[in-house]
Amino acid sequence: MDKTNLSRKKDQTAEMFDNISGNYDFLNHFLSAGIDILWRKKAIGKLKNHQPKTILDVATGTADLAIEALSLKPEQVTGIDISVKMLEVGKKKIATKKLESQIHLEVGDAENLPFKDESFDAVMSAFGVRNFENLEKGLQSMNRVMKKGGMVVILEFSKPKTFPISSIYKLYFKRVLPIIGKVVSNHNSAYTYLPNSVMEFPDGDDFLSIMSSCGFTDCKSQSLTLGIATIYTGKK
Repeated sequence: MDKTNLSRKKDQTAEMFDNISGNYDFLNHFLSAGIDILWRKKAIGKLKNHQPKTILDVATGTADLAIEALSLKPEQVTGIDISVKMLEVGKKKIATKKLESQIHLEVGDAENLPFKDESFDAVMSAFGVRNFENLEKGLQSMNRVMKKGGMVVILEFSKPKTFPISSIYKLYFKRVLPIIGKVVSNHNSAYTYLPNSVMEFPDGDDFLSIMSSCGFTDCKSQSLTLGIATIYTGKK
C-alpha cells in the first residue's frame, strides 16, 4: 500500500472514531459488561513496581487509561490520538475531574510520535495498536520515545482459543455487537470494523514476536477473561 492510500485510510479511521466519540464510552462499558474497566486497572497494575514519573498513552481515545494511570502517582501523563473528537470527550472528563495539571492530551500520529527519543519512563496503549496502519512502525515509534529501562504495557483484544468460548465469542463479535453498535452509535460501519480488526490482529505469541522485532525485550503476555483480552508487556 502506497503512502497516499495509507494516509487516506488513516484519515478514514480518524473520521470513524470522530463519528462514534459521543457514544464510545457507553458502548465500551455496555458491550463488555463493564469488565473493560477492570482490564485497564490490571494493565496499569503492571507498572506499579516500575513507578514511572512520565507516561505516554498512545491512542488514548477518551483518556480512560490515562486517568487510571494517575493511581501510580506520576508527575505527568501525556495522551495522544488521531481523533480530535475522541480527545474532546477525554478533555471534558479530565476537566470535570480537575486533572488538567496531571494529564495533557494532544492530536498526533502513533506511528510518528512528536516527541524526542527517550522522553518517557513508560508507554502504554489500550485497544489502540490494532488500529495502527503499520503495526511495526507504531511499535518502533513507541520504543523510540521510551527511556532505557522503561516499560511498555499494551492492552488489546484477543481471540479465545478454547471451545465453546471461541464459538460464542465469534458469534457475539460478528453478529450481535455490530447490530447493537449500529443502533446506539448510528454509525453503519464502526462496529463491523471492530470485530474485523480484532480477528485480523496478530495476537498472543505472534504479537510478542513482533514486539521483540521492534526492539522490546523481556516480552510477556497475560490472558484476561478466558482470552477475550490480553495484556502485553515489554522493556527497553
